[in-house]
Amino acid sequence: MKIKYWSDIACPFCYIGSTRMKKAMKEVGIYDDTKLELKSFQLNPMEAETAKSGDYINHFTGGKKELEADAKQKMAYITQMAAGEGLEFHLDKVVPTNTMDAHRLIKLAESKNDRDLVERVISRFYKVYFTDGKSIADKDVLTAAAVEAGLDKDEVEKILASDQYERQVVGDEVEAQQLGIQGAPFFVINNKYAISGAQPYEVFVQALEKVKAEEK
Repeated sequence: MKIKYWSDIACPFCYIGSTRMKKAMKEVGIYDDTKLELKSFQLNPMEAETAKSGDYINHFTGGKKELEADAKQKMAYITQMAAGEGLEFHLDKVVPTNTMDAHRLIKLAESKNDRDLVERVISRFYKVYFTDGKSIADKDVLTAAAVEAGLDKDEVEKILASDQYERQVVGDEVEAQQLGIQGAPFFVINNKYAISGAQPYEVFVQALEKVKAEEK
């Protein structure tokens, strides 16, 4: 079985959805033998690289003060949803910013053909964004997180000083457009079955069990 999913580090539902998918893969007994490939999907590729903690609420309000109460309710709901998966969110501290460099470093990790390394890098970047309240576009923050996850510091700094892997990131996004994918997360199993959004855990389990039965 092969599973790929379009995801962005700045997407809370991508973090929640991919966590559920990984748990489902383990439940069905296919995690060790099945490749799970992250495809880059920037929710807002035009997002600036500068922002400050607390700006995240504007994604829900569009800067309109009268919508803040409703926005805070939505953020609380997402935080509770994440907590159900064992994830710690501090959305009031999130620094909404461009994720291109984070995606490029994930591509670097993938080039090492070490699945555990890739998963550590992805997980650490999500935590930088949703838990630590730091800018995922800050090169010092990114470097520290990438090195902590297991990447080589010199190599990380070299990548960040270049545009390497940018073409691959954009290529993933073009592929999504060609497939009609308009949002993330979006999972594709065996290039045949699709799951859109952070569906309930049971949906992932049922889909994987169906494909596993078909393969037999």
